[in-house]
Amino acid sequence: MFDVIVIGGGAAGFYGAIHIALARPHLKIAILERGKQVLAKVRISGGGRCNVTHAIFDPAEFVRNYPRGERELLGPLHKHGSADTVDFFESLGVALKTESDGRMFPVTDSSQTVIDSLMEQVERLGIQLFRQSGVKQIIPLDHNEGKGSETHWRVKSIKKTYTTRKVLLATGSNIRIWDILQNLGHTIVSPVPSLFTFNISDNRIKGLQGVSTHAQVEVLQDGKPRKAITVSLRSASERSPKLRAEGPLLITHWGMSGPAVLKLSAWGANILNSYNYNFRIRVNWIPEYQREGVQSLLREVKVVESRKTVFRTQALDLPRRLWRNLVKASGISEQMKWAEVPQKLMENLAGQLTGSEFRVQGKSTFKEEFVTAGGVHLKEINFKTFESKLHKNLFLAGEVINVDGITGGFNFQNAWTGAYIAAQAISKDL
Repeated sequence: MFDVIVIGGGAAGFYGAIHIALARPHLKIAILERGKQVLAKVRISGGGRCNVTHAIFDPAEFVRNYPRGERELLGPLHKHGSADTVDFFESLGVALKTESDGRMFPVTDSSQTVIDSLMEQVERLGIQLFRQSGVKQIIPLDHNEGKGSETHWRVKSIKKTYTTRKVLLATGSNIRIWDILQNLGHTIVSPVPSLFTFNISDNRIKGLQGVSTHAQVEVLQDGKPRKAITVSLRSASERSPKLRAEGPLLITHWGMSGPAVLKLSAWGANILNSYNYNFRIRVNWIPEYQREGVQSLLREVKVVESRKTVFRTQALDLPRRLWRNLVKASGISEQMKWAEVPQKLMENLAGQLTGSEFRVQGKSTFKEEFVTAGGVHLKEINFKTFESKLHKNLFLAGEVINVDGITGGFNFQNAWTGAYIAAQAISKDL
């Protein structure tokens, strides 16, 4: 028998188990992990560097980065936010650094540093770790089955059956666990991908893989803008029927990626799923300008650079290869000089610069950082303790519930925060 069984050997599972053990060293705690490896997402996050959290220390500002869970996480982040996460890892000897975009990484630039620190704590605190122990069933026990003890749960893994007083579910996106929870009466919001890149085949970006620029991206439906709001690091939610984001855009072999696209994919997870990932986007490559302003600017360039070819002129702050592709797409030949460009082609060029439309036909996972929108319905979680409202002594943290953030360390912070608060509630009760 265990006092606590943590199901899931990832970020939330380890963090929760460690904090329970730190608060109550005498408790018998086990982590059950279905795979051979633990902390798999920690290992691959941030290209193998582990994006631990984000350097926003105001909870009210921090929660604006969650398409789902913004309101629910506000109180929890006041109790254990990004500053607390930084303090905890630094207490383990893992110093963190902040990059220009606010993402926080270990100064070693290696996820192994984070993994080693968590593994050392699990071993030091005597937490038992069972790998390749996928859970098949979680059974609540009544008083008689518990034989008068405080045993509340029977957990059946593929290897063994355990009894425990408390269960902390921290499995991330796991269909089998969601099925188990559904059998226990929980409502599961259907999962859909949240962080993904756009598959686009278009001559305007062909051969430009690796090119990055600041741009504004807007989702269209049937070529028509949907009713507007703007999506940004500090904006509203997917409840709005319009999606627009601004930020770095990266052209890849398969289409488009980068923060602007990833923000759209997170905020629009359900909407884009309903489109079956077949939709159009409009890209403003110079978001500081609208079409009329660019037309005026191009007229000035035409006067000043009249004898130069448009193709070889760097009229705007854009990557050179992208500029040339957009010039060609507007119908201007490589030999045409500014003085020779008719009004119609000038308008075409302004349109390409501020409103290039692309057809998205499918998605690709962002690196290996698979994140889903969906999971246990938030109305069924007590966010003061992260305990199930349906079953006492059952706690849930991390991506198993319907909370997800944009890229930048926000999904890990959700895991750390939920696991910590669940750990405190479990420790206090035991």
